[in-house]
Amino acid sequence: MKYLTLILLLFCSFYSVCQEKFSKEIGFVTDNDLYISKSRDRYYTSGIFINYRFISHKKSQSLEKLIYEWQLGHEMYTPNKAIVTNIIFHDRPFAAHLYTGFKMDRIYKSKKIFSTNIQLGFIGPNALGKEVQDFIHNIYGFRKAVGWKHQIKSALSLNFNFGYSHFLLKNKKNNLDVTWINKVRLGSTFTNASVGLYGRFGFKALQSIVNSIAFNTNLNNNNNAGSRGIESFLFVKPTLQYAIYDATLQGSFLNTKSEVTKELIPIVFNIQIGYKFTVNRFNFGYIFNYNTSKSKGLKHTYGNKYGSIIINYLLH
Repeated sequence: MKYLTLILLLFCSFYSVCQEKFSKEIGFVTDNDLYISKSRDRYYTSGIFINYRFISHKKSQSLEKLIYEWQLGHEMYTPNKAIVTNIIFHDRPFAAHLYTGFKMDRIYKSKKIFSTNIQLGFIGPNALGKEVQDFIHNIYGFRKAVGWKHQIKSALSLNFNFGYSHFLLKNKKNNLDVTWINKVRLGSTFTNASVGLYGRFGFKALQSIVNSIAFNTNLNNNNNAGSRGIESFLFVKPTLQYAIYDATLQGSFLNTKSEVTKELIPIVFNIQIGYKFTVNRFNFGYIFNYNTSKSKGLKHTYGNKYGSIIINYLLH
């Protein structure tokens, strides 16, 4: 009987937490090809992202909520092997991108989301790619990367990103839905556009896109009717990207002295397959990422794979 009472207490505690309103969230995302294979260490090889999200108190007839986000991000790229010394074997440049950003998500009652994002930072040695990779390799006992002296030269990074998501359909049981997603990036580091679909299969009834960890819209306050809900779902997100410019491959137009540059492949197919779920104030996720080749002359022409781990924590 005492065990049944304990289980009921735990259940009630879990349920009450999930019905609370949380207006702030701290998030951490790490990308790495090591999450796919211990022997894989190439191309887009590492990403580290820290963010702080909070909901606005502004009211609007059309908006369900407005969420602000501060960002700190680091992305790192290497040739087919990070230990390649001879420059003629660099099938893509060593490159790093370090930035801070600010984002606004406008979540509409009509189940549409419009995002705007500005990012400011650096590419090149100022982005500390060599230092970050040396730190990671020391942790795992890997050989030290030695080709960073040939990395993309330093330049200012200024990028503007825009996103638009539009809910399309769901089934009667509300455990399967599809959303149309779009993104445009314009700037001194990346210029591209992508379009795709976001499909979710829920182990529980799915939360609406205006209040879900799938779209980072799960924050609420007294100005909106929503509250935090329990979520557990698989998802698949295929997208098609058209790229015009990538300074991590081509070098920055603000500094044309890079020793190694490569030609861009404009059309790239990306797919994410993952699982996300909530546990008390936390939400977690794991994503398998695949993209076709982004540049010409790569040693491995069958695309690139890496994994993503997501950890977020809610605050009042």
